[in-house]
Amino acid sequence: MRSVSTPTLQNFIDGQFVHPRGTELLDIVNPATGETVAQAPVSSPDDVDLAMKAAKAAFKPWARLTPSARQLALLKLADAIEANADALVEAQHRNTGQPRDIIRTDEVEAGADQIRFFAGAARLLEGKSAGEYIEGTTSYVRREPIGVVGQVTPWNFPFLMAIWKIGPALATGNTIVLKPSDTTPESTLELARISQGILPDGVLNIVLGNGSTGAAIVDHPTPGLVSITGSVRAGMAVASGAAKTLKRAHLELGGKAPAVVFGDVDVAKTAAAIADFSFYNAGQDCTAITRVLVHESIHDDLVEALSSEAKERKTGSADDSENYFGPLNNINHFTDVVTKVESLPDHAVIATGGHRVGTTGFFFEPTVITNVLQSDDIVQDETFGPVITVQKFSTEDEAVELANDVRYALASSVWTTDHATAMRVSRDLDFGAVWINTHILLTAEMPHGGFKYSGYGKDLSMYGVEDYTRIKHVMSSLE
Repeated sequence: MRSVSTPTLQNFIDGQFVHPRGTELLDIVNPATGETVAQAPVSSPDDVDLAMKAAKAAFKPWARLTPSARQLALLKLADAIEANADALVEAQHRNTGQPRDIIRTDEVEAGADQIRFFAGAARLLEGKSAGEYIEGTTSYVRREPIGVVGQVTPWNFPFLMAIWKIGPALATGNTIVLKPSDTTPESTLELARISQGILPDGVLNIVLGNGSTGAAIVDHPTPGLVSITGSVRAGMAVASGAAKTLKRAHLELGGKAPAVVFGDVDVAKTAAAIADFSFYNAGQDCTAITRVLVHESIHDDLVEALSSEAKERKTGSADDSENYFGPLNNINHFTDVVTKVESLPDHAVIATGGHRVGTTGFFFEPTVITNVLQSDDIVQDETFGPVITVQKFSTEDEAVELANDVRYALASSVWTTDHATAMRVSRDLDFGAVWINTHILLTAEMPHGGFKYSGYGKDLSMYGVEDYTRIKHVMSSLE
């Protein structure tokens, strides 16, 4: 179904919106209604090359600005984001169906705050102290921008993930060619519009398209680094492509986060929190709780409480303010989640949920699955939907073993009232983030990134900023 007026989106290159050279078009569908709200071009290698040339030409002037000048530009951008919040919310809502209040608070307002953090970070880069490490010479370290960076963002948090990419890259003096997801490009284009007159032309460039466009960014000889937030499959493709020309890669990929729940917790309070952190954004969050590992002494009570809490997390209403979460993002992903739930092994039990909500849009009800085995696909593979599994354990060692026995290693949490237990388990969990008696919360000052198949490199924090720099040693004779 197509709306009465379906706009055709454009790329943003060298400070202007431009028609692409590629002629193929993609339908942009609102997953809450199934309505086609826009069409986006599949940018060709020629379109990517045009953007790369603009970014390359803009690099030296931008990199040679003082950190305070770049900071000022980013602070102005943050103010402009807040001033244009309504437009950003509507642009994203058209593409995701997320509740508007969630987009406003968790992406637009949070994004403006994070841009301000990166603006300050521009002035705080560190290196080894200068000194005479060889007699008659002085050595010091320069921390420099990489140059042009290629970036690819996902569809689950389109605006916020764009901020995570552009913030540290711009703060450190890089210029950018970014491809948003092919299903959710509009809030990123709105960000580009907002940046006009604040960022110099060519510093931020947006090319629309699908996987072939992303591959053209990775294959292009200009970028010194390519960064993606996306699936393991996409991350492997980026890493493989980058290796051909020895580009650096920055990968934030999938997750299968466990919540390890010990028998001393308040069951009702813990179940409510886990439901919040599992079903937020329809579970379309690589840090979301997807596996609940619970001590056998409270297993049945926690399953009952979780099932009750799941039923309270509403979705599917035409009035998005009534929804705790919105739809799954697109028909292919919706079909994949439905298939995974319908293909459960006979021993698995659906305690609650497991079905589509309504007949319009791609809504799926919160789902709790018990009696699963560690080897089951639903335990081992990323579902990326409002679906959680529950397994029981008897000892701390068993809990840690079950938690770590997946290929993903992005996020995890431990739930207990015992301090020593929390310290031991947080030490032993093999994940890039461990929360204690909470989950999913992120702050600009702390790093976010995983191990193993969840990728490498950090977003947020000074660690994320440093990922967009290179180190140069300079030695000078004193004679």
